Amino acid sequence: MANKFIVINGPNLNMLGTRETSIYGSLTLDEIAKYTEKRLVELGQKVELEWFQSNSESALIQKIQSLVNSDIKALIINPAAYSHTSVAILDALKMLPMPIVEVHLSNTHHRESFRQVKLTAKASTIIMEGLGKNAYLMAILAQLYKEESL
Repeated sequence: MANKFIVINGPNLNMLGTRETSIYGSLTLDEIAKYTEKRLVELGQKVELEWFQSNSESALIQKIQSLVNSDIKALIINPAAYSHTSVAILDALKMLPMPIVEVHLSNTHHRESFRQVKLTAKASTIIMEGLGKNAYLMAILAQLYKEESL
């Protein structure tokens, strides 16, 4: 399958569904993954998705580095809190030859000021935020439709 994407999720996203539901919603990360894959099928998109989550900065960097010579079409990443603090993840992202879409479930510009600075976004092709459970779906669709508009 030509349309292979990886979706990498950072710290505390394993706690979605119970963590600050007024900000992040009531769905778990697994439920968001299933929702995203179901909607892609309903939209007639043939996409192979690999989902990965870790609370460890080291594990996230190792996963990103493993993509350097892969056949992945694009990386969809929600670095979560590491978006605001990790130069190491930024440096790993800069090694990648494929498009990078950074997603955030909430609109970080409506939150604390420290969340409005995204170090990892400096390596991103697109940033999508404030879309809730649709953030991943829209990120994938943006990459699929980007080629059609050229």
